[in-house]
Amino acid sequence: DQAVVGQEKARATEGELGFPKLVTCVTISQRLKTFLETGMSPSTRLREIEGHLAVACMVLLVIITLGNVLVRYFSDQSFAWTEEVSVFLMVVMTFAGAASVAARDQHIRIEFFYESGSLERQRVLKIFSACVTAIFFALLTYLFVRALADELKYEETTMGLGWPRWWFTAWLPPLCALITLRALFSAWRSAEPALPTGLESPTDIP
Repeated sequence: DQAVVGQEKARATEGELGFPKLVTCVTISQRLKTFLETGMSPSTRLREIEGHLAVACMVLLVIITLGNVLVRYFSDQSFAWTEEVSVFLMVVMTFAGAASVAARDQHIRIEFFYESGSLERQRVLKIFSACVTAIFFALLTYLFVRALADELKYEETTMGLGWPRWWFTAWLPPLCALITLRALFSAWRSAEPALPTGLESPTDIP
């Protein structure tokens, strides 16, 4: 038993020191099972999807950019189409990450003004910040919908690839609307009165 414990500690130490670990199909299947488990709430699952989408865009962006650099270095030429795809991936990555961060209430804020006041002041500032964020992204949603409608109406295409522009724009209104809903939910949650000690849900309030 002591030998087994020692081996487990050694493996944990190797993981902390950054030694490479063997990723097997079992590990991947376990992560997929954890992600798809029925006990996960829809909000948490959606937040995980947003995070995975942002990571996937980042990976594709790195691969495309690195490939373009290598091709340019060895052949003195470049792929012109990579710029359009890279810009699209960067925009989707930004909005997907913003939606995921908004759900966790971890957007950048000026901590000096936020943490220097009382709890009531922090609550008011959080509500104000969430409302401003919701208004801003609701306006962006409206503008992107108008832009998408114009691109469909006039059948606009991209400069390099000649693809329909709405293929790239169609992702933006849903992501902006999702951030708006996240911000509104954060404001509503912050505006709820604090539960008395010992109560676990609003239905327990007499």
